[in-house]
Amino acid sequence: MSPPLRAPSIRPAACAGLALALLLPGATPAAEPRTKPLTGAEVLAASTAADWRALDPANTLYLELPAGRVVIELAPQFAPHHVANVQALARGHYFDGLWIMRAQDNYVVQWGDPDGKKPVGAAHRTVGAEFERTLRGLSVARLADPDTYAPEVGFVDTFPVAADPAIGRAWLVHCYGMLGAGRDNDVDSGGGTELYVVIGQAPRHLDRNVTLLGRVVSGMELLSVMPRGSGTLGFYEHAEQRTPIKSLQLAADVPAAQRTELEVLRTDTPTFLSFVEARRSRHEEWFKVPAGRLDVCNVPIPVRPRSNGGAKATPK
Repeated sequence: MSPPLRAPSIRPAACAGLALALLLPGATPAAEPRTKPLTGAEVLAASTAADWRALDPANTLYLELPAGRVVIELAPQFAPHHVANVQALARGHYFDGLWIMRAQDNYVVQWGDPDGKKPVGAAHRTVGAEFERTLRGLSVARLADPDTYAPEVGFVDTFPVAADPAIGRAWLVHCYGMLGAGRDNDVDSGGGTELYVVIGQAPRHLDRNVTLLGRVVSGMELLSVMPRGSGTLGFYEHAEQRTPIKSLQLAADVPAAQRTELEVLRTDTPTFLSFVEARRSRHEEWFKVPAGRLDVCNVPIPVRPRSNGGAKATPK
């Protein structure tokens, strides 16, 4: 695994020659070294094109709702079989005309077929569980901060990850915006016909109990404001309460002119290291007591339009 993500402390070097020069007649004063740490916004403003990567249309979903589009990036490196099955479901238009059928406060929004009877076409109704994978072959940008649920946490290609080097395993974690495949009690009873997105405080107790296969990159505001269901676990009790799904498509199957072209900040660069450090200890004027600690689910991965050189939003 990569070294922990903590930027080295920077101390102004003492320079006797410079001090002497400042006392000499006609000497030009040297520029004051920057001593105030960078903010997250300043790190992003100084980033280069190489610090960002575009979304892969083959692994990007567009969830079309009456209120707009939700953009989801899939994670085939962690759940290849679920990703392939959801891609097949999307290409077979399985989700078109179905509903968001659950909105549980501070937990998840879930969609699919409430009756579970719609044919899946060339896809599969169930797929073997993919709760975790081997740590071998992964380059994890590891956080130095301790984690409550796992020996190590960090990021792999913008996805939040936990790992246990002692057993050589790694898994995606249930941060805000993560996409999972609903299942019954049988661990192999999921497959992507029912999908959910985390809309509340990270329910990390679900880690390694459900297959995670992606994360929302844009459009969370369309899911987080869904009216909460009054039934058990937040399910809607009446059909008219559900939000209809216009379609769920792969970006690769959408004409180029109709795509939402986005890019995300890479998590394998010095720029990301600096961004993490800026999140660990907030130094914007409003903050009076920097935390000096960071949770893996408290690192929002910046997103911006591909056609715009600036970040989409200032980090919160």
